[in-house]
Amino acid sequence: HDKDTGESATAPARAVGVRVVHARTGIVIGRDGGIIKAVTPLFRLGLGGRLGSGSQWMSPISLEDEVRALIFVAMNDDVHGPCNFASPMPVTNASFTKALGSALHRPTLLHVPEIGLRLALGNRFTDEMALASQRMLPERLQAAGFHFHQPHIDEAIAAAR
Repeated sequence: HDKDTGESATAPARAVGVRVVHARTGIVIGRDGGIIKAVTPLFRLGLGGRLGSGSQWMSPISLEDEVRALIFVAMNDDVHGPCNFASPMPVTNASFTKALGSALHRPTLLHVPEIGLRLALGNRFTDEMALASQRMLPERLQAAGFHFHQPHIDEAIAAAR
């Protein structure tokens, strides 16, 4: 049995014919918050690095594309149900680390081993956040005709700087 994602709360609206879209958002890459704001200070100090093996998937989306996609869905009656708001080009943690280090002109030779994450963050946070792997593709968005302005991680990071 899958965990309830909260999407069942929209059942009454769907039952009376209201169009419902469940926005499943990836990691938003923006200037004023989120992952970029959280990790940039470490990267600027030369302390940026992959987490664990770095093989876990991340599904980023630039803030601009996120906002554009939300508006697109609101204006497009053909889109309904679960909809992934993520770039069509997911990346591994190692690739994200390399891209951010490159954008900041800083090395990314370090890495935080899994045991270090578990000691610092605990098992639950490590499993659910730091080492979680999520590879989402925006199939419904693209099928409806949405085009990304920053599909590549390098473009999303550049837009956030």
